[in-house]
Amino acid sequence: MSQGKPISIVPVATEVTTQKAAEILGCSRPHLVKLLENGELDFIKVGSHRRIKLEDVVSYKQKMKAEQKRLLIEMMNSDEELGGYDS
Repeated sequence: MSQGKPISIVPVATEVTTQKAAEILGCSRPHLVKLLENGELDFIKVGSHRRIKLEDVVSYKQKMKAEQKRLLIEMMNSDEELGGYDS
């Protein structure tokens, strides 16, 4: 807020649609559905519609960001060992 950026305040137990979850994660809805069906994210069904807890989506996103960072560092270290970076 102090930086003038918009914020949203939502209850922790809020459930989101597959479309909204995909938007939060920055992926397609079909990819998100695959994640759900593979058990990578928990969901419930309301009729024929899937709903995902917002906190689960945010946790998954943080986990993926940490994994991306770890892999990037691993790649950089590997390149450095092979002489890809000059000192």
